[in-house]
Amino acid sequence: MTGMRELFSAARRFEEHRPRLRAVAHRMLGSVGEADDAVQETWLRLERTGIENIDDLGGWTTTVTARVCLNMLRSREQRREEPLETGGPWGAERLPDPVVGSAAADDPESAALTADSVGWALMVVVQELNPSERVAFVLHDLFAVPYAEIGPLVERGEDAARQLASRARRRVREQGSRGAVPDGDPARRRRVVDAFFAAAREGDIDGLLSVLHPEVVLRSDGGVRGRYTTRITGAADVAGQAVTFHRFAPFVHPVSVNGAEGVVVTAGGRVLSVMGFVVAGGRITAIDVLADPDRLAELGITPEALGIREG
Repeated sequence: MTGMRELFSAARRFEEHRPRLRAVAHRMLGSVGEADDAVQETWLRLERTGIENIDDLGGWTTTVTARVCLNMLRSREQRREEPLETGGPWGAERLPDPVVGSAAADDPESAALTADSVGWALMVVVQELNPSERVAFVLHDLFAVPYAEIGPLVERGEDAARQLASRARRRVREQGSRGAVPDGDPARRRRVVDAFFAAAREGDIDGLLSVLHPEVVLRSDGGVRGRYTTRITGAADVAGQAVTFHRFAPFVHPVSVNGAEGVVVTAGGRVLSVMGFVVAGGRITAIDVLADPDRLAELGITPEALGIREG
């Protein structure tokens, strides 16, 4: 790729595919920053290869992005990173980066932001798959890539790729049995979340239990500086934790988190935490909380960006 005209033409065509590539990488890596790095590496490889040598740019860039992500995931395993410090007995959590937008139904900017997102709780489960399972599941189940194309990526045959995706699908279904698929009515889901905060504000344990699934899971990521990086399971324990939310009630604002119901807690002009909810069967089945100040800052999640005015 030598001429400037060819380079600009290639860049323009690549930009048409960037949103899809970024979505593929985000699903696999769970990190917005790493997803951007993977897409940039794909562009650099395209420059070296030359766009004139590629017949199917969409397929080629998706394959390359997936391969870059697979290498990054394997590198993570080789480093054997230590888990985050935990302040409770339930084990540490590192949640994937959320996609946060305005809760307003008529907000076109927010709608565009979350249109291609998948549930935060589903992404949590996907992050627990091994690298090959994750690639096979994300490419086939979320982006309809044929097994014949997935096999070479994971250094397996087509049938083996199908088995990887099937095993991953089974794990996602088992671990997401409390409600990876939310109720279909957004207004109904929001009413359940509002009822949760109303009960928490009043310290109403019975009210909390009425909107929590018996096997609800609360996952909280406070980061390496956080004191409460935990996983709590069961309605009674989650309700007990939720009553401590009452002091934050004046600072809770509804938002969209990965296209579903959520809130942000703000104070002093900054976001203290993002909370995402899964509502199935009229009850909350999962609550995910990102309260890592470093990651919130890196993601640019601010009251101003979300159109929130405090006070």
